[in-house]
Amino acid sequence: MEVSIELSQNEKHECFESFDDDGRLKRKGTMWTASAHIITAVIGSGVLSLAWAIAQLGWVAGPVVMILFSFVIYYTSSLLSDCYRSGDPISGKRNYTYTDAVTAYLGGLKVNICGFIQYANLFGVAISYTIASSISMTAIRRSNCFHQKGQNSPCHISSNPYMIIFGVIEIIFSQIPDFDQIWWLSIVAAVMSFTYSCIGLALGIVQVVANGGIKGSLTGISIGAVTETQKIWRSLQAFGDIAFAYSYSMILIEIQDTIKSPPPSEAKVMKKATLLSVEVTTVFYLLCGCLGYAAFGDSAPGNLLTGFGFYNPFWLLDIANAAIVIHLVGAYQVYCQPLFAFIEKWATRKWPHSEFISREIKIGRSYKLNLFRLVWRTAFVVVTTVISMLLPFFNDIVGLLGAVGFWPLTVYFPVEMYIVQKKVAKWSTRWVCLQMLSFACLVVSLAAAVGSIAGVVSDLKVFRPFKSSY
Repeated sequence: MEVSIELSQNEKHECFESFDDDGRLKRKGTMWTASAHIITAVIGSGVLSLAWAIAQLGWVAGPVVMILFSFVIYYTSSLLSDCYRSGDPISGKRNYTYTDAVTAYLGGLKVNICGFIQYANLFGVAISYTIASSISMTAIRRSNCFHQKGQNSPCHISSNPYMIIFGVIEIIFSQIPDFDQIWWLSIVAAVMSFTYSCIGLALGIVQVVANGGIKGSLTGISIGAVTETQKIWRSLQAFGDIAFAYSYSMILIEIQDTIKSPPPSEAKVMKKATLLSVEVTTVFYLLCGCLGYAAFGDSAPGNLLTGFGFYNPFWLLDIANAAIVIHLVGAYQVYCQPLFAFIEKWATRKWPHSEFISREIKIGRSYKLNLFRLVWRTAFVVVTTVISMLLPFFNDIVGLLGAVGFWPLTVYFPVEMYIVQKKVAKWSTRWVCLQMLSFACLVVSLAAAVGSIAGVVSDLKVFRPFKSSY
């Protein structure tokens, strides 16, 4: 009898040890896994447009704007990481998602506004990544075509089949149940992002040497090569491209929710992961953007790797583009898992007794197939793929997404939640400084949105649906 009681106590102890303070399975994330998630999310397809962005702004404004964005992102991300727990940073109530944090601190209409902007932006990112992946797959096909048929061959390749291939891959990976289980995919994706960034850097250096010097000017592309109006629109769009390249705040809370329980607090770990990730990405961005501009000058392409042509070394470009595709497969999941989880939780609350939503079919030893998850996530990927085929404007879509999501998700809500959490007195020095930061970023977002919309309108004038080719 005593033995059975002892075993029961051990079982209870083991059961207790396997769960966190909120009753969920123990989180196992560390600073390194959080950094991998952030780098996967940040060093995405946006890095490829940075040379073009600097070409619009020039040698002075381009790097300065990029560094300013990095400071803003780090500062506001630090504010946001403090909002993961309500009250005490060690034992306070957890906020599992960005929207949960807004609900806890701000409430009311702001929750609905935040949710709409966040999930609309995640939806847009999925479209952008589908377009970017198809560009890279098409580039691989074209380089091989030129290698086989000669440089004079037209080698026009439709991007639509490659968008479909990417969509099929994402349908498979989207069946991974939740964020915490894709850490390995984030690590692979982060390695791939460094791979193609390093190849881009190396090719940029080689191009600068071949040119016999550095191209570009202090003020960027000059009037004459473009009209005054185009110069303005492009410069504004460049702000949006840079904002998009740094954006990850919309999934910061979800990443933080994967970090194991204190001590130290999740906020401290997340701040370290954010600092490391922003430092690494800023160095990479400056190198890629500046070397790309130095190599191509005012004619820097919207996608850096396509500027090196499709000829030689074709195998190195193929590796770089393949790395982009692999990275985007992971990045797509990092961004979409919060949206997947939101819809599934909403459906469970709405129809708690539905077998279609709650029933899970065990497959193999550990995987459980949920029919609602299968249908909903498959439908999501199909819709984003079709829209990508309709709107294959990579550069303009990137700029618009960056502009729309930057101010509200990266600056406004983190600042407002921090003010409530720390009880910052209205009209105090700190309050005024925070509001000035928020207003300045609002102006930048609006300007970037205008420039990107102008670019989309220009593209639509010559656009034919489902006829995209390279």
